[in-house]
Amino acid sequence: VVARDGGQARRFLSAVGDWKRVNHRMHNKLFVADGAMAVIGGRNVANEYFLRSQNGENFIDVDAFAVGFIIEPLQALFDRYWNADAVYPLKSIVSLPESPQRLRDRFEELTGPATTPAPAPLAPNDILGYGPISEDLDEGRLGLVWADAYVFADHPDKPFEGEAGGELLETSVTYNVFEALRKAQTEVVLSSPYLVPGTVGMGMLKELRDRNVHVVAMTNSLGSTDEPVVHVGYSRYRGPMLDLGLELYEVSATRVKRNRRENLFGSSLGRLHAKLAVVDRRWLFVGSMNLDPRSATINTELGAVIDSPQLAKEMLRIIDIDRLHSAYRVTRRADGSLQWSGVDDDREVTLLEEPDASLWQRIKLMLLRPFIPESLL
Repeated sequence: VVARDGGQARRFLSAVGDWKRVNHRMHNKLFVADGAMAVIGGRNVANEYFLRSQNGENFIDVDAFAVGFIIEPLQALFDRYWNADAVYPLKSIVSLPESPQRLRDRFEELTGPATTPAPAPLAPNDILGYGPISEDLDEGRLGLVWADAYVFADHPDKPFEGEAGGELLETSVTYNVFEALRKAQTEVVLSSPYLVPGTVGMGMLKELRDRNVHVVAMTNSLGSTDEPVVHVGYSRYRGPMLDLGLELYEVSATRVKRNRRENLFGSSLGRLHAKLAVVDRRWLFVGSMNLDPRSATINTELGAVIDSPQLAKEMLRIIDIDRLHSAYRVTRRADGSLQWSGVDDDREVTLLEEPDASLWQRIKLMLLRPFIPESLL
């Protein structure tokens, strides 16, 4: 407690030699209302995840709104984390100079209507043509797709039981997602903002390709990622994934801005943040897990697998719009080098360097490459 009260520098020094304990995070995303409705996906709570950042960055994300049987297990997963040994009340970690009531009053002052402007009106339709779900809730009607689903979440102790970059725990979200992907017979379509498959992931992808399963993957380009260091890990696997026969796409920040179908980003920078997988146009995964070592062994994650051809079709529509209008396809040239191809204003465009990335960005990552341990990405 003394070290924590001593400021950021002392807290950092207190972590030296205890890296395994501090190098993880709760990455789960879950919102449950009144034990009746839930939202799951990859979205964080900040302006840029709701397209409210005007001149900074905004994230392309996807959520699932759920009711029914799935709510009870989601609540149980939340309660398990809330009551875990790794979870501490805030007052036991930081000093609170004001009373709880005064803190609540200040929160109301800072977030109330007098100091917080109302958000801009929602667009009349989303990317799939549906109106805001808030209107359905206000009118007491919901257009839902009924389907079978199961949910899973990492145990709160997961970061302490395994090693960074180690074996997958059979209870982990990544293990369960990989098992769902392995059931594919014809096609797997993936969206992951951070795509570092590692040895285990490459083995799973090779297994799919050996069975002639068509695999499509979409991730951020160097110019659109908010974690450039992670791009180093991804770039190590880009060539091998292409050699396996994957169809690979990278989201371009400039193409997102020009995408008339979305038309939501204005002057802000568009980044991919959706974590999705669609299997055989029937099964889909939606949740917080990225296809990277950090999600596999360091973070805790949450997600759901849904059996619904109708919802799978909707998710594929979203991914298709993004990859065709907001991304470049990455392929190999005859000499083995990479190229990025797309269509802008009905004109085919081919780039021979990382799209939207400056020369300094490319040089910096080339210099950092030998010093970045993949297991921590």
